[in-house]
Amino acid sequence: MESAEESESTCIERMSVKPLFNPINSTQVQQTVDEYCNFYEEGKGGDLETRNRNYTTLVNHYYDLATDFYEKGWGRSFHFAPRHSWESFEASLARHEMYLSLRMGLKKGMRVVDVGCGVGGPLMTISRFSGASITGINNNEYQIGRGTEYVEKAGLQKQCRFLKADFMHMPVPDESFDAAYTIEASCHAPNRVAIYAEILRTLKPGAYFAGYEWTMTDRFNPEDAHHQQIKKDIMIGNGLPDLLCSSDIPVCLRQAGFEVIEVTDLAESSIETNPIRWYSPLEASYTSLSGFQFTPVGKMMVKGMLKGLEFMKVLPSGTLQTSQTLHVGASALVEGGRKGLFTPMLFLLARKPL
Repeated sequence: MESAEESESTCIERMSVKPLFNPINSTQVQQTVDEYCNFYEEGKGGDLETRNRNYTTLVNHYYDLATDFYEKGWGRSFHFAPRHSWESFEASLARHEMYLSLRMGLKKGMRVVDVGCGVGGPLMTISRFSGASITGINNNEYQIGRGTEYVEKAGLQKQCRFLKADFMHMPVPDESFDAAYTIEASCHAPNRVAIYAEILRTLKPGAYFAGYEWTMTDRFNPEDAHHQQIKKDIMIGNGLPDLLCSSDIPVCLRQAGFEVIEVTDLAESSIETNPIRWYSPLEASYTSLSGFQFTPVGKMMVKGMLKGLEFMKVLPSGTLQTSQTLHVGASALVEGGRKGLFTPMLFLLARKPL
């Protein structure tokens, strides 16, 4: 993890990884990266109010830049999961998704909404597993295009569909769905009570809402400068307006009108049965190809390669910045996970009153 002094340097000095099939015109990559960075630079108006007010632009910029990196480095399910020692990475993600389906009691004939669906990896898994018909809400046109292609190739058009919309204002009638879920997506919302209230509006009475939330835990000390830097770097590296604490989530659910059934941090409660921690794919390692990129040598090699490809005009300007920002976020996630300051899997299960 970088020092506080290093992590306070400009976004140009600490950015992420190049999209391979980026939807942004190559001449606009640098402009998009600069605009994204400005959301977190206090001297350039990058305060919480600005991020909340411009959350759709913030999140779209982030996923326009990062989606291809996610797909190539992670797969089609953009989330974490605890893992058994005998379980593959892909299997752990699918199990994590199907757990939501089981807890909500999804079955064939039910109409379900995936709030913030990415490119549709979880949506397809849950639909196959449960037989339910699922509508994915996403405001990023590029991701919807990718997801539509995957659904068509899988022959799941009758069960899975996408709706381009702001999840804070879903263009569907009241009581449209039999259940709803969100997987590490509502952390992009500018107001957690408001998004929960919007989900509540779309559900039928008695319907379940489940999901995994990104939150700081009760070990997070807002008076600790290093803790604050970890939080800030997680936000910068993942396109988040802000991060709430775990204790805020049940309060927000009740304020939105839900009956809260369970709120549990699966990162902590599943340690004995899932010894491979959720952040392990992001840990530096000289013995694995995926972990090598996070080592000092790997970072130096990636930086040199991308810098050279930018210089030769093979990759557009801004690629190196994008790459190093994602690495800042990854480093902060690992440190936040190791210290128990952050969890990406605060499980919630709630119900709309009858």
